[in-house]
Amino acid sequence: TQIEADRRALNERILRIREALGKVVRTRGQHRAARRRRSQPVVALVGYTNAGKSTLFNRLTGSSVLSKDMLFATLDPTMRAIDLPGGISAILSDTVGFIADLPTQLVAAFRATLEDVLDADLILHVRDISHPETELQAQNVRGILADLGVEIGEDGPLVEVWNKIDRLDPSRAEAIAVTAGRMGRTCAISAMTGQGIETLRRTIARELSAPVHEETLHLGFGQGRHRAWLFDRNLVVAETQTDEGYDIAVRWSDLDRTRYGAI
Repeated sequence: TQIEADRRALNERILRIREALGKVVRTRGQHRAARRRRSQPVVALVGYTNAGKSTLFNRLTGSSVLSKDMLFATLDPTMRAIDLPGGISAILSDTVGFIADLPTQLVAAFRATLEDVLDADLILHVRDISHPETELQAQNVRGILADLGVEIGEDGPLVEVWNKIDRLDPSRAEAIAVTAGRMGRTCAISAMTGQGIETLRRTIARELSAPVHEETLHLGFGQGRHRAWLFDRNLVVAETQTDEGYDIAVRWSDLDRTRYGAI
């Protein structure tokens, strides 16, 4: 019957997407290892499908990543180096877009593609501020990020990017820009026209320039996971073995310390 044919077609599509997502997860793991060796900060874009992430990626990097109104248009998440004010360079990472009512068969694979966000030094939550359900979408994104272990509060690595203000009438767009300016860690932009992009670039640079300090940690021999975490992220300045374990001098930010404490 037609229903059975539709069901088979749907199951085949789900299988193809799961396979593609699995490939992305494997590729991302390789990319993470390479980035850690380069010691460059990572800025990750997250947000709903059609929020304008790929358009913003193109605007910030000058590249031509696929930008379409379609589910999983960014199945092969792209990374590019960007130069920021103050001589700062970083890796900008685009991710698979969030969607409402994701099929249960894809939830685990979808979340796995977002593991890269956990290693990001800064997360840009891109919102379509012109969308009638922008607040609900934002809540869903924050919920998934929190489930992944991302700190969502003031001390977290999250900056909100209110995109598509060019779709609002001028008075509404101006009000949104004023509100964003008062909130802090929020930028109102149009990735399409370029409005607000320089402010966003300065915000990214400021967040990545958070002060770092040196500290000595005392780890026991049984804390191999903690030790590996520090080395993987190139935070170790020096290490001395003791009778009880290791004295490890690290150079890190408050955010690094918070993440270390969550291991």
